Amino acid sequence: MTEQHPSILRTVHAMDAAGGAQAQGIVQAQGQAEGQGQGHAKGQAHAKAEGQAATTYAHNTCRLCAPLGAALVFRGLRGGMPYLHGSQGCATYIRRYLISHFREPVDVASSSFSEDTTIFGGRANFRQGLENIEAQYAPELVGVATTCLSETIGEDVGALVREAQRARGDGVSGCPALVHVSTPSYAANHADGFHASVRAVVAQVTRKDGTRSTKTPDATINVLPGLLSPEDLRALRRLVAAYGLRPVMLPDYADTLDGGTWDEYQEIPRGGTGLEDIRDMAHAVGTIELGRTLGTEDGETAGRFLLREHSVPLFQLGTPIGLSETDALVGCLANFGRKDVAQEAVLRSTRARLLDAYIDGHKIASRARVVVVAEDDLAVGLVSFLEEIGAHVVLCASGGRPGRLARALERLGREGVKSMKIMSDTDYARVDEACDALEPDLLMGASKAYGTARRLGVPLVRVGFPIHDRFGGQRVLHVGYEGALALYDRFVNALLESRQSRPKLGYSYM
Repeated sequence: MTEQHPSILRTVHAMDAAGGAQAQGIVQAQGQAEGQGQGHAKGQAHAKAEGQAATTYAHNTCRLCAPLGAALVFRGLRGGMPYLHGSQGCATYIRRYLISHFREPVDVASSSFSEDTTIFGGRANFRQGLENIEAQYAPELVGVATTCLSETIGEDVGALVREAQRARGDGVSGCPALVHVSTPSYAANHADGFHASVRAVVAQVTRKDGTRSTKTPDATINVLPGLLSPEDLRALRRLVAAYGLRPVMLPDYADTLDGGTWDEYQEIPRGGTGLEDIRDMAHAVGTIELGRTLGTEDGETAGRFLLREHSVPLFQLGTPIGLSETDALVGCLANFGRKDVAQEAVLRSTRARLLDAYIDGHKIASRARVVVVAEDDLAVGLVSFLEEIGAHVVLCASGGRPGRLARALERLGREGVKSMKIMSDTDYARVDEACDALEPDLLMGASKAYGTARRLGVPLVRVGFPIHDRFGGQRVLHVGYEGALALYDRFVNALLESRQSRPKLGYSYM
């Protein structure tokens, strides 16, 4: 299950059916999606522009399974337990992948489909699995995600969840709250599963009666960060707090997937976003949703749900990687919160150091030929960062839906995007082949890009997920001024190390 089955990989092309313009800045009203036919035509045009051949197979795909994204979200909720309705192999694969990156114990429950279950349905397995989870883990919330198998046989998981809620209660009398989300991997990748799960949690948990907790302060702001590292989440939390605001981060796996040592084993690690905070998201002063690819063509996001259902003002911003995108986030927070003189001085100082570093290293970074391979939102953020330091991105690739990455990059308005090769719904074999003609100086991406970097003899700056062949992948900082500074240092030093190793004698001074 590590790689997507060849016969289903390209079916994702058909999912890009509804076009639309992504709202930027403050979203005052719900956008109106474009028609199905127009969206499909746009998707075909972008796929053609990206030079994607119509193939029926993939070799080392750039995408991961949708339930993996769901499991990541549910691990970011306080007392949350992911529960996959499908075969045991799906849960085992996801556990292995998450543990290898985060270096923390990760339990993912499964209803353990068998041959009989596949034919007659998994109702009995689902109920038994739920009872086992409650007995062993005593969770506050169980996040139920579908898999390819349960979706293919037509299992009505929503009905199973509602049946369990009626029989056991939902979040009352000691019974855990239940949230369900549809995440078949033949229709989506891990990033899509992540965002779908965030929306499902918000839609199914937020209060519908208009009441709010007395513990929720007025200066609460919702932050939907997207698929970032635990270190990124901690940095965002500090940045929001610097403006006197209390962030409700969804999800928040900063502690659950990158915590400290334990005196005794914890079945579910402490930390995460609490249910009470999620219920009160409908009463926040606003929602900040990060990610430039979260357009209306992919359906309603969690932020748009809160806008439509609860009139919570929505700010849709890019992933704050680099100077300009971080400036946009800081400006947004300044509109909501009060300025703390001391904290503002710290931010100004950090921003100034970042600019100084850009100047110091511009002779090395400028015109460096770079290949970026990452999930869509991270890729767009990295391109924005690389463009502002003068690097030349020759290829930007992802495993996302055709056309989505190209549209988001075009909206950046950067000059370098016009000549950039863009590949969506692709695999590392095609990226490897494209690199032969592009002759990059450096690659930026996850560990799966190492094979290409090694063959080409160029450095790989590891970012995003998964980072399996290095230590500390969960603590890689991408966002904010500090994240940009750390990323810039790594980028410049990787280029220097590569150049330094080429001469026979090398050099120790420059």
